[in-house]
Amino acid sequence: MALRLSDIVEEARLSARALRDFGDHLFNPTVRLGVTGLSRAGKTVFITALIHGLTRGGRFPVFEPFATGRIARARLEPQPDDAVPRFDYENHVRTLIEARRWPTSTVDISELRLVIGYQRQNGADRSLTLDIVDYPGEWLLDLPLLNKSYEQWSNESLALSQASPRAPLAAPWHGYLATLSAEGQADEQAALSAARLFTEYLRACRDERFAMSLLPPGRFLMPGNLAGSPALTFAPLDLPEHGTAPDGSLWAMMRRRYEAYKDVVVRPFFRDHFARLDRQVVLVDALSAFNSGPEALVDLEAALAGILDCFRIGRGTLFSTLFRPRIDRILFAATKADHLHHSSHDRLEAVLRRAVAGAVARAEDTGADIDVVALAAVRATREAMVARGAEKLPSLLG
Repeated sequence: MALRLSDIVEEARLSARALRDFGDHLFNPTVRLGVTGLSRAGKTVFITALIHGLTRGGRFPVFEPFATGRIARARLEPQPDDAVPRFDYENHVRTLIEARRWPTSTVDISELRLVIGYQRQNGADRSLTLDIVDYPGEWLLDLPLLNKSYEQWSNESLALSQASPRAPLAAPWHGYLATLSAEGQADEQAALSAARLFTEYLRACRDERFAMSLLPPGRFLMPGNLAGSPALTFAPLDLPEHGTAPDGSLWAMMRRRYEAYKDVVVRPFFRDHFARLDRQVVLVDALSAFNSGPEALVDLEAALAGILDCFRIGRGTLFSTLFRPRIDRILFAATKADHLHHSSHDRLEAVLRRAVAGAVARAEDTGADIDVVALAAVRATREAMVARGAEKLPSLLG
């Protein structure tokens, strides 16, 4: 009953926030666009290039309102949410153009507001406020934890770590885990050591040699100001198949901290940011998974399915707008397409489409639009033909 009551309270908070947002949007039409992706997918570069193109008259040949001149102007406005950092667009542009370096990766949530003046197809002039919300994709993978007990998560994480290619990476953590008794006395130093070794295992999985994608809890790799806190000092345990956690045991302490992680980290993110999104772009570094082998592709597919299952998707209605906001359009984008010759772009897109096919099939009846595309936010190569004997091969330079 306590869990059910907490769910009711959370839904009431979401509904109250949705009503407040709806009132604001009546006088100022606003779309909240979430942009996310797993590590190294290129979120920062994508958002910087998008804003630069809209405000400086870039080329968007397949974006009909821009290509036909119906978008008159776009300008930056002050960031609206006082508790959320502003996306550092100006500094990222200087890094790309003047220093000719890639900007630093996304490690926290940030936001930027654009006001776009445009002409409707009937000729009427209108303006739209676009709030772009940038957040790490690893945070999305935390959302399923809201519906899992510590015991479920612990068993699933342990089973995943025992499969190839993760098992060798998890060996130091597994070795320490074998010395612990879940039903033994709670021990702060044991919790600290277990959390550190578990985090090192997650970090090793993310290395480009393995490119694993399914790595919750996300804040273990991006702790921010929570580093060292009890809410981030827990780890899976080898639990008995039946039984309950004895009072004062290591098991009970780990479970309490896992629940604290959900209360302190996951629920506020869902309530204050994620549940307010109208549209979503999910960037995917599929090429890294290709380079790392079939296990990485399988892991990526599972991560994308988990991400799509997190979204509240469906065609927007007045009721959903007022009380239960939904995401009605999602775009999965395979990034860094400039690393391939244009003749291979359709194959890159096809592989990503296949990776999300299972999750998309489950969402078909919701009325939401889900699409897949291959793109490059910044083109860092150019195409050429290279002679090899009598044969000419399509190639990339850069």
